Amino acid sequence: STLDRSSAASDVYKRQAKGLRAVASGHQAGVEAIRGVLDGCLDAGVKVLTLFAFSSENWQRPSSEVKALMSLFSRYLTKEVPELHSKGTRVRFIGRRDRFSVSLQQQMQSATELTQANTGGTLVIATDYGGQWDIAQAAAKLFAEVKQGNLPESDITEQQLAKYISLADLPAPDLLIRTGGEHRVSNFLLWQTAYSELYFTDTYWPDFTKQELLVAFDDYAQRERRFGRTSEQIGAKTSA
Repeated sequence: STLDRSSAASDVYKRQAKGLRAVASGHQAGVEAIRGVLDGCLDAGVKVLTLFAFSSENWQRPSSEVKALMSLFSRYLTKEVPELHSKGTRVRFIGRRDRFSVSLQQQMQSATELTQANTGGTLVIATDYGGQWDIAQAAAKLFAEVKQGNLPESDITEQQLAKYISLADLPAPDLLIRTGGEHRVSNFLLWQTAYSELYFTDTYWPDFTKQELLVAFDDYAQRERRFGRTSEQIGAKTSA
């Protein structure tokens, strides 16, 4: 019976190791998919692409997977940022920084500083990010302004709060693409995507190619964006 238990334990270990390798391979493929999607966006004239790289909730994943993700993130920055810079792409990050290692924080800061003057397009990487956190941190900053006497309470409006939301200086996203067959936004850019068009696909992110992106763009092109107005009002504005 001792041999049986040892064999079973060994088999479990092998399955776990195989599963970890599969997860790591999937994440690596996901990183490689960024290139095609970013190129597709630039070719189509899209000026800003925001990717959800690591959510606030992802810290709850197995420590081995989190460690692998951090290592992959570091390698991506080391390898890809110089290439992005050579193409004139600006790199930005949104989300908390304090829970990352000091070395990763330094890499993110270096990438930001290196590319900050680039004008060929912007790649925003959301790391340790959550839409609810984003709204809460904006509210805290707005409250601090009121508390310090810089802003009267009567001036607390959606427009004032929006100034403290991440990416306040960039246009709101026109299109939100969710891959992997999930039909939810998973706490991503909750404020910014209030009027974004949503596109859901069964294709998993590692398999999401430039061609898949063009399909999403074609679908988006068929949408009528009314922003609360009627179709008649949109038509009248277009005619004018």
